[in-house]
Amino acid sequence: MVIDDRLELMSRGELVVTGRLIDASNATLYATVGDGDKSMACIYKPIAGERPLWDFHDGSLAHREYAAYLVSSAMGFDLVPLTILRQGPFGEGMVQEWIDIDESVDLAAFFSLDLAPLRTMALFDAIINNTDRKIGHLLPTKSGKLYGCDHGVTFHREDKLRTVLWQWSGDRLTDSEIELIKKTLAVLSTTLDLSPYLHSEEITALHQRLERLIETALMPVPSTDWPPIPWPAF
Repeated sequence: MVIDDRLELMSRGELVVTGRLIDASNATLYATVGDGDKSMACIYKPIAGERPLWDFHDGSLAHREYAAYLVSSAMGFDLVPLTILRQGPFGEGMVQEWIDIDESVDLAAFFSLDLAPLRTMALFDAIINNTDRKIGHLLPTKSGKLYGCDHGVTFHREDKLRTVLWQWSGDRLTDSEIELIKKTLAVLSTTLDLSPYLHSEEITALHQRLERLIETALMPVPSTDWPPIPWPAF
């Protein structure tokens, strides 16, 4: 199936829950979506199963996951698996394509390597202000592709970057990275409307983060005002 077929199937197919990821703090359900002889595995996170957080608006995590997918796609990163918002057995929620990871990869060693896909993920997290990039949220595949998951606590209006990917801290951005950031800022100012999914002050903060990255031309450094690494790290 090409991507348009997957999007059509995920959007219109019958969503059937078959299990639950018990380690997740919010309701994270393993499901299949099917139509006739076509089917695909996915993760379904109903808004009704979101646990309230003191620093994020209630019922907003699914929308943040979708906004992260839209920004990843707009930047051409393709770091976030195919993601949509739709109705399911437990109400509206986020539905995301399931990624089969390469289980031969030792994530405990992999996350700290100096690899281009990991650096791209680190830059993406700086842009979306990811407050929870754990090692287990990295999804390397057998084809060599890297995806990331669990982007519900992103786009906060305050700088709250918390990640395990600090190996490029303070490094200069490349010319191509700066041009990509400029392009993303232009797209956000013209064609990509995130207002259905984020609050206006969060969108303003997103623009400001992009502008700051262009101005400094540096990868972010860990903050001294809050723990810069999520706990648990995995």
